[in-house]
Amino acid sequence: MRALLRYAWASPATLVGLGVAGFALLAGARAAMREGVLEVAGGGFGRAVSRLPPLLRFSAITLGHVVLAIDAAALEECRCHERVHVRQYERWGVLFFPLYVGSSLLALARGRDPYWENHFEREAYRAERSARRRSVSRAVRD
Repeated sequence: MRALLRYAWASPATLVGLGVAGFALLAGARAAMREGVLEVAGGGFGRAVSRLPPLLRFSAITLGHVVLAIDAAALEECRCHERVHVRQYERWGVLFFPLYVGSSLLALARGRDPYWENHFEREAYRAERSARRRSVSRAVRD
């Protein structure tokens, strides 16, 4: 029941993600379900993202339970980070959109970088660094 509620709460953002995913698939991207998240990568989607103004470019982006990446390598590299954003959508639902923008605007108002100082990005990068440390630690033990 809790999982259903998390999906329902995040569903407005997921619907936006499904719309973008539809265009990406029409442009030749590939899709797969992984751990309850639709992952879409490659094809013309990556080329389209590369044509965006530099400040708007990304390797991957999460919209609810949909993760879109420029290619399979970027998807693999960003998976941990993007999963944090999935959990953020589950926590904040449709409020995530204005909260994310608000966090970026607050950073700008403080003279800081609107991406790197965004609360939600900082949380995602902390989790990513932690996962990398655990992975390295396991590799050293083995």
